Amino acid sequence: MQSETTNKKSVFLPFTLLVVFVVAMVIVYWMAFTKENHDDQYLSLIVEQRVLSQGLAKVAILAAAGNEDAFARLRQHQKEFGRNMKTLNNIDEKTGKSSLPDNVKQAYDALNKNWESYNAHIDIILNSEETILVLSNDIKSINEQMPDMLSASNEVAEILVDSGAPSRQVYLATQQLMFIERISGNISVMMSGNNDAAQSAQRFGLDTATFKRVLDSLLNGDQMLGVTQVEDPGAAALLAEIEILYGKIKTKVANILERSPETFEINNSALSLYNTSETLLDQIFSLSNKYKESVADDTNLYMTGNALAAATVLMFLLIGGMVISQEKRVARETQEQHNEIEAQNNRNEAAIMRLLDEMGDLADGDLTTHATVTEDITGAIADSINYTIDALRSLVTQINDTTVQVSSAAHETQATAMHLAEASDQQATQITTASTAVNHMASSIEAVSSNANDLANEAGKSVEIANKGSEVVQDTIIGMDTIREQIQETSKRIKRLGESSQEIGDIVEIINDISEQTNILALNAAIQAAMAGDAGRGFAVVADEVQRLAERSGNATKQIEALVKT
Repeated sequence: MQSETTNKKSVFLPFTLLVVFVVAMVIVYWMAFTKENHDDQYLSLIVEQRVLSQGLAKVAILAAAGNEDAFARLRQHQKEFGRNMKTLNNIDEKTGKSSLPDNVKQAYDALNKNWESYNAHIDIILNSEETILVLSNDIKSINEQMPDMLSASNEVAEILVDSGAPSRQVYLATQQLMFIERISGNISVMMSGNNDAAQSAQRFGLDTATFKRVLDSLLNGDQMLGVTQVEDPGAAALLAEIEILYGKIKTKVANILERSPETFEINNSALSLYNTSETLLDQIFSLSNKYKESVADDTNLYMTGNALAAATVLMFLLIGGMVISQEKRVARETQEQHNEIEAQNNRNEAAIMRLLDEMGDLADGDLTTHATVTEDITGAIADSINYTIDALRSLVTQINDTTVQVSSAAHETQATAMHLAEASDQQATQITTASTAVNHMASSIEAVSSNANDLANEAGKSVEIANKGSEVVQDTIIGMDTIREQIQETSKRIKRLGESSQEIGDIVEIINDISEQTNILALNAAIQAAMAGDAGRGFAVVADEVQRLAERSGNATKQIEALVKT
């Protein structure tokens, strides 16, 4: 047991270290894996930001140009880019501060600052969605009317030239073609958002106003312009048609001119987004590079995990060597214990054979036999057997003494009975004598009554006879007292005989108890013999002999008990 405790203590420390190493290795590898997974997600977000930055610029330009579908895409890109920017900041929930390294945080702050400006331009475009879509529809309507107006104006110029109209009319009609083309061009420049947008807006206003004035002068004539009303019916009809077409776009032109400042802001925002998209992309690349540099430092976690893994393997080998060494030691101790048990079995077998030899005479009824008490397994049994033999020897002695006492009491009882018989015979004789005397007395009384004269003479004899009768009665009383004393003495002796019989019964009970203890002893010996296995077979023979001795003792006590009862 002490060896096992020592073995457990010797293995406990290495095993504890092994558990610590394994737990530490799992924690480090888990931290490394978690960090690597987080880094992959972070870099994936950066890649997504690169794609979104380019998409934002393109979609913003499309939205500013009046593409209705582009607004929904622009909002989605803006939402995703903003959400990713919050995620990239790595805000700690407990502290509420960013957990990014300093160099990565600087790159992020630069990107975020540019994004705030970038996002403001996106908001301008998104907030102007209604204006952009209305202007886009107006421009679309104007562009749809321009080909018809241009065609009609071209026909007017040709008719005027063919009809030999005044040169001033032909000049103004030809100039209208230029105004129509300039109006279309200025609209495109206005909506493109380039640097000429403001000037194009001014030219658009002037061109549309001049176009209307020239159209009115050709229809009605205008002295200030030095032009007369067109007389040709075909040209006049075409001019009227052109006036109708212009009436359709008049309100739209006015709306465009009215919202031109807002249009400039929208176009400037779209242009700024386009111009700064490359800068935003470069800052995203810079954030990616800075983060990759910081990720390179995380290889220390894997190195630590590998070191712990190596330590774990070494600890496994150490514990394995210790276990093998302990197994060898345990095997050696087991062999020693086996040898010791075998030697002990041999000693027990020899002790059992010796006890069997010593118990041979006891089996034949010799109570003078004495078993040798040793420190072997049979020592306690031998001591118990000696105790049983001594008890049986003492019991037999008491039985013999009691038998002698019973025999003596029986003889005394017989003598007393004979003495009582003799006393009874004597008493009977005395009673007979008394009866005879009484009869004589009766005869004398009759003689007295018959012979009154002889009464005086016989008085003295009667007195003597009476005295003798009194003595006989006194002797009878004395004899009766003697009989009573003898009867009392007989009763005492019978009582002593009953007490002796009770003592014999007690002794018989003692013998029964000893017999039962011997049976229990034999049963325990049989159990020990069964536990000893093959080595206890000889010991089982002793147990059987002891049990048979106990049964014979029990039978003897039963016979004594029956004899006493009779």
